[in-house]
Amino acid sequence: MACQASVVIVSMLAAMLLGGCAAQSATNDANAAYTSAAMASAPMDRASDLARPRPGDYVTNGDLNDIHFEFDSYEIRPAAAKTLHASMEWMKSHPDSMLLIEGHADERGTSEYNLTLGERRARASMSYMVAHGIAARRISVVSFGEERALCGEHTESCWSKNRRAHFLVKLR
Repeated sequence: MACQASVVIVSMLAAMLLGGCAAQSATNDANAAYTSAAMASAPMDRASDLARPRPGDYVTNGDLNDIHFEFDSYEIRPAAAKTLHASMEWMKSHPDSMLLIEGHADERGTSEYNLTLGERRARASMSYMVAHGIAARRISVVSFGEERALCGEHTESCWSKNRRAHFLVKLR
């Protein structure tokens, strides 16, 4: 009988934990609804997935501004969407240019986690642009995680500058 009671208690605890994770997951999914939908519907350029771009071949362009993200997020916020639209207009007026989107994270989290988050930020930016008419074959992504920080202070103000997607161009 004691064994059955233990099984019931363990089952109840597991259900409560999983229920909490499901609720948190639902919240995270709702926050990233647009990004997930765009990433699912945008065709990915498998050639860019296989052949990693060489960042040295790309240069900064003053017409393409970084976009920034909330902590632990790769959701495209309204201010970032405006910035992306300006970048898309530039891309449309320069059809021979290629774009490299670098994903970056702040220093919090493991190196592996930050590399993954940086990639998700870069891919979310790419997916947004592809969903709005920029050909996927013109865009490559790379993640640097926390490795190329703009700011080295240990403050929220500094960390917010490091959570970004950075845009570089290469002319064909």
